[in-house]
This record gives sequence, C-alpha cells and structure tokens, in this order.
Amino acid sequence: MRLKVYADRMSQPSRAVLIFCKVNGIDYEEIKVDLSKNQHLTPQFAEINPMQQLPAIVDGRFKLFESHSILIYLASVFPGVADHWYPADVFKRSKIHSVLDWHHNNLRRGPVAYVLHTTLAPTRGLPLNPQAAAEAEKFISSSLSKIESIWLKGNERFLLGGNNPSIADLSLVCEITQLEVLDEKDRNRLLGPHKKVQQWIENTRNATQPHFDEVHNILMRVKERLQNQRLKGANIEGGSSTKKPSVSRM
Repeated sequence: MRLKVYADRMSQPSRAVLIFCKVNGIDYEEIKVDLSKNQHLTPQFAEINPMQQLPAIVDGRFKLFESHSILIYLASVFPGVADHWYPADVFKRSKIHSVLDWHHNNLRRGPVAYVLHTTLAPTRGLPLNPQAAAEAEKFISSSLSKIESIWLKGNERFLLGGNNPSIADLSLVCEITQLEVLDEKDRNRLLGPHKKVQQWIENTRNATQPHFDEVHNILMRVKERLQNQRLKGANIEGGSSTKKPSVSRM
C-alpha cells in the first residue's frame, strides 16, 4: 500500500518529512490536516495519532508519529535513500540522534513560539504576547549560537561534516525557516548575527531543491498576506491622521 503522510505545510516537522519523501523519490499520498481548523483534534485523526499532533504516517498497517522517528523510519525502510541521510555507521547515527534530541528541548522552543506570539496569534483569534515572544527569542539566540559553536565551528557545510545533509540538517533547517513569515527587519535581526547558520541553511536548501522551495512556498504566501495586512493598516492609520487636522479646522 502507498505511504500516507498526514501533514500541514505550516508545520515545520511536516515540511521536513514531505521534503525528505520528495528528495528520495518515496511514493506517498499527502493528506492535509489543517491545524488552523483544529482538524488534528478530531476523533478520526486521534486514531492515526493519539497525541493529535503532526506529522504522522501510515505505512500499510503501521502507524507512526513524531517527525524524527518518521525520518529515521523512512531512511531505514525505503530503498534508494542515500546513506548520508541516516548513515549505517553507528557513530554517525549516534551523532544524528544527539542533534535531534537536542533539537526538541532547545531550538524547537524558539521559532514556533516567536512567530506565534509576534505574528500569527491574531490569525488564530489570540492576542500577541510580547513576554512569551521575548522568552522564545532567547531560545532562538542561544540555539543558533550553539549550532555555530558546536556543529558548524569550522568550515562545515552540514552538521555532521561532509558534503551532504542528514535528517538532522533537514529537521533543524525547517525549524528555523519558520522565521520566513516575519517581516524582513525582524528576521534579519534574529538571523543576521549568525552568518554560519545562514550559509548552512542555504547549503541545505540547495541540496534539496526544487522540493525545499516548493514545500516552503506556503510560508511565502502567508508572509505576503501579512505584509499586505500591515500595509493596509498603515494606510488606514495614515489616512485617519491626515483627516484629523481638517476636521479641527472646520
């Protein structure tokens, strides 16, 4: 039976799984579960993933959730996946596991929370939360610094060295790329000090083209929509400010 991937492309880990499948020629069916509509909280989806989170896969009668576990499974089970994604060498695999474990308790807590509390909250009927955003920014700054000082400390192209990415590179880069929905000034403020991270992101993006850009296109559309909304709001404010003096003179 054909692999089923339950995903929402606004979800960083969902994007990592989808890109991996596309790059490696894995035949799959993408089933959208719309997070903005709470489709992941339905009883039907709970039968796929009782944790009610994305992504999840069904391969025949086998069900699996958690993106890192899914990436490891796909790299191990499907033929034709290049060794560099999840090497047979146990020492290299252990390093990948180390990065992925670190990801969950560190970097994972940064971009998703920052984007939500500074940008996306109103689209979900929630108020902006500057305090939570400030805490998330600390995780972003600390995590990016650690990536540069530990895994990219030389002239490494990827986290494990070598000339090709692993599932760890893909997972972490998709996480950071969530920042694309921010306005350029804010995004540059967060990523600007981290030149090695920026180059590593570009290396991973180039290694997974054209699929990387295709899967991330949803972020570009959201960014454009948010920019238009900000521009419209600025125009309305500007219009109202120019009207006030004329009213007072009448």
